[in-house]
Amino acid sequence: REQARLRAAVVEEDTEEWQQDAGFAGLERVAGVDLSYVKGDDAGACASLVVLSYPALEVLYEDCRMVAVSAPYVAGFLAFREVPFLAEAVQRLQQEEPKLKPQVLLVDGNGLLHPRGFGVACHLGVLTDLPCIGVAKNLLQVDGLIRDELHREQIRSLQREGDAFPLTGTSGRVLGMVLRSNSNSSKPLYVSVGHRVCLETAVRLVKSCCRYRIPEPIRQ
Repeated sequence: REQARLRAAVVEEDTEEWQQDAGFAGLERVAGVDLSYVKGDDAGACASLVVLSYPALEVLYEDCRMVAVSAPYVAGFLAFREVPFLAEAVQRLQQEEPKLKPQVLLVDGNGLLHPRGFGVACHLGVLTDLPCIGVAKNLLQVDGLIRDELHREQIRSLQREGDAFPLTGTSGRVLGMVLRSNSNSSKPLYVSVGHRVCLETAVRLVKSCCRYRIPEPIRQ
């Protein structure tokens, strides 16, 4: 019920002036967030938030702390386990360095590409009320999307940096885009809308943040 209530607050289009500009004029700060677990320990994790300048992609702020994760892992409800720590990091930043408040968050995970259309990037976006983009390294198999030969063939067709194709579920809904983010890596990224951004803008921004396969805010 709580997930459905929050899901109703997701905004799937651009809400910021900088998003309208082809070169994202007015965008100065992009953040990446991630929660990574200690090997062999489900309870110990490191919650990280890094803010980079844009378009130079230089680190302006970093916050990494060890946290104790207590909520159980339940498929489809990962955000309830992870988002509180990421939202706290954003809150700390706003209190300690309000001038460095990010204008958009890149999340290591999915947004609308989720069994109920409300992944970690949507959840964090709604709680922080910041534009949010989901960037995943692997395909979440939902709504009939599978890693079959056809999917692999489509990935092979992404020849150049910036090539992409939509992920259309059996429901007919486009849940995200598969993006070749770097010419040196044939492994794609799975980009999906989190909050207050449209899919086309999300893909353009992610691509503009990539020096390597993983966009710099998340890589840092």
